[in-house]
Amino acid sequence: MVYNVIGLMSGSSLDGLDIAFVQFHATGGKWSMEVQQAVTYPYSAEWEEKLRNCTSLSAADYLLLHASYGHLTGQLVNRFVTEYGLEHKVHMIASHGHTSFHMPASGMTAQLGDGAAIAAETRLPVISDLRAMDIAFGGQGAPIVPIGEKLLLGEYALLLNLGGIANLSVRVEDRFIAFDSCAANRVLNMLAADAGLVYDENGAMAASGSINTTLLEKLRQFDYYKQAYPKSLANSFGTDEVYPLIKAAGLSTADALHTYVQHIAAQIAVDLAGVAEKESIDPAGKELLVTGGGALNGFLIECLRQQLAPLGINVAVPDRLLIEYKEAVIMALLGVLRWREEYTVLSSVTGASRNSIGGALWLGNEA
Repeated sequence: MVYNVIGLMSGSSLDGLDIAFVQFHATGGKWSMEVQQAVTYPYSAEWEEKLRNCTSLSAADYLLLHASYGHLTGQLVNRFVTEYGLEHKVHMIASHGHTSFHMPASGMTAQLGDGAAIAAETRLPVISDLRAMDIAFGGQGAPIVPIGEKLLLGEYALLLNLGGIANLSVRVEDRFIAFDSCAANRVLNMLAADAGLVYDENGAMAASGSINTTLLEKLRQFDYYKQAYPKSLANSFGTDEVYPLIKAAGLSTADALHTYVQHIAAQIAVDLAGVAEKESIDPAGKELLVTGGGALNGFLIECLRQQLAPLGINVAVPDRLLIEYKEAVIMALLGVLRWREEYTVLSSVTGASRNSIGGALWLGNEA
């Protein structure tokens, strides 16, 4: 079977809406893919502000934003379809939405972007609310990308996505373990903004700074790091806990960036060593596939290589297309799996009571 799907992802770094048009081939239980077009449409300053402050809205205003953002998403998809000549070529859309609230301990997760609004704008089938079913089964609702990593990137036993939050995936024989490691680009971008930058390109400012060992030690003390997996982080961990702690240290922006980059690399190394010990696996000689915007941060990758060298883990950075759009691609695959009524979320990853088929289906096309 061949499926032509648009996958949508809006990450916590608030850089824009990632859109990928992917052709999937399913043959005898084996999957392959070809990313045919991909683009990121940056958010306007107004929309960036709306998304950043969405958790402070009243219930009514939040739901109005949910609908409005869904219509915006659909309009951006229509723009994408027109710009790349994809009319009558798209079978379905799979939208992750923009995470606002993530409270798995309370049985709730919420992503902005009404699937019905997207379907109405595009007149195509839309799959959304990809995390809700796992949460209902008692899982963390995150990470949800490991099923895609298993089916599309099965040659890698170790995978890291450096987005707003750093997510780790580890294949142990025939199962996957995955969890959020620490806040990443969301905090780095907030620090860069203090210096008037959208982001610290290639980690240049971080590289020019110096490490502050006092702050580094304080960063290691967060209770989250002591929790056993499966576990996941809300965006508020970075914005409300990590960032204020860094600012309270009173460092220059360069030193703050340098120290936090070192912390990210060190925490990922600690987590990988912990998984190796708990699962009785030897990581030496294995490759860690790094994707997400942080993979373009040369200083962060350099620090990661240094931290992982004692474990014998090699860092692999793929082509830019996979770096920037892996999550959008996997959202597209989750849409196909939901359409086929196959599992989209692995309970071994999230801690749910069972594997589940997640996603709400909105039929915007005519019968």
